Amino acid sequence: MTNRAHLSRLRIMSLIFALAVCELISSASAQVRGVYPLGMTATNSGVTPEAGFTYSNQFLFYSRSELKDSTGQVTATGQNSVIMDMNSIIWVAKKAIPPLGGAIYSCVATLPIANNSLSSDTEGPISGGGGFADSYYQPLILGWQTERADIRLNYGFLAPTGQYNSTSSNNVGSGYWTNALASGQTIYLTSNKATAISAFELYEFHTTQPGTNIHPGQNLNLDYSLTRTFPLGQNLRLQLGPVGYEQWQTTNKTGPTISPAQSAAHYRVNALGFTSNLLLPARKVTVGFKYFGEFSNKSTFQGYSVQITASAYF
Repeated sequence: MTNRAHLSRLRIMSLIFALAVCELISSASAQVRGVYPLGMTATNSGVTPEAGFTYSNQFLFYSRSELKDSTGQVTATGQNSVIMDMNSIIWVAKKAIPPLGGAIYSCVATLPIANNSLSSDTEGPISGGGGFADSYYQPLILGWQTERADIRLNYGFLAPTGQYNSTSSNNVGSGYWTNALASGQTIYLTSNKATAISAFELYEFHTTQPGTNIHPGQNLNLDYSLTRTFPLGQNLRLQLGPVGYEQWQTTNKTGPTISPAQSAAHYRVNALGFTSNLLLPARKVTVGFKYFGEFSNKSTFQGYSVQITASAYF
């Protein structure tokens, strides 16, 4: 293949990618991910913070360069990136609830700032948007603590507070409400709680998107990790280990512009990576880093994610 033919092929593939994703953005007819930011709850998933207020900031960067079909084959290439700055205020009650087995009540409000962009290597910038995104509220979280396990059950909802217009290409929000049921578990494999397995499951129930009358398919999210905590000093600990996330679309998306093939194309996301967290118990501060590399995705984009987190208890 000559250099000219090779460049021509790259240009055609990039243009196909651009047109495909522009169609998704303009019509919102092809759901390619759920609304939960995958991987953000992969570690210490069942742990309830101390009583009082905690502030958590999570900087999440998702980069995707391939669009895959329902068989996992690459159909187009280009660049899609999503940046999210998640600001969460967490409140935990001081007293347990005896009738509920000693459950500890807590609630969370998450206010995100987001920026997304789509560009082609040959065509340049195509679309993008930034600003205050859809906010997430968890009014009911119940947590249980035992010697070898921490468990949480919670209900939350995503409110369409981000900018959305069904005919716009610079949306920051989804335009629809999402209800979510979730559970987190952290199982300690050693009596000193240094080695732990964590898992977080969240199921999304989407409502109909205004302007398009499309009902996105429901989906199941799974974050998980295996971590080991090492003491580095009297007031410093290092937590390391592998992490991963999965996402499955479980029901068909429906709507007036959805073809039978689009309706039946359920997406699947897979990723593995690693985490590193520094814990300063005396200062009640935690900072962390996570990296995820995606593989074998279907009916969605594929790429990687870098996540930086920090939390402080007041």
